[in-house]
Amino acid sequence: MTPPRPALVCDALLAALDASDGRRRRRKRDTTPDAIGMSLKRRLLAEARQADPDPDAFEAWLLDRCLSSSADASIGALRAMAREVIDEWRLAAASADFRAWLAAGAPSDDRFLDV
Repeated sequence: MTPPRPALVCDALLAALDASDGRRRRRKRDTTPDAIGMSLKRRLLAEARQADPDPDAFEAWLLDRCLSSSADASIGALRAMAREVIDEWRLAAASADFRAWLAAGAPSDDRFLDV
């Protein structure tokens, strides 16, 4: 099976991030570290959507983003978010159920809960 294009998966993952951001904002604890990590992940996803690297080169493309990043983010934080992106992309490649969930807008049972 041919893996999905990174741009398609990253676009769906961006939509899922948007949905989860509302839940993060309703939490009573300080979510600043979460917001920083999610902004890095959002940036990687947006850049991947724009560049749409070849599936066989996606991991190397993400590594290059980490190594060439400006000083506005620590390489450790950016690398952690890049690992999440590659793991989610691999899951989308391996799981039809995950792809369907993403295609449906990443619905969540807790989206209606007041947290």
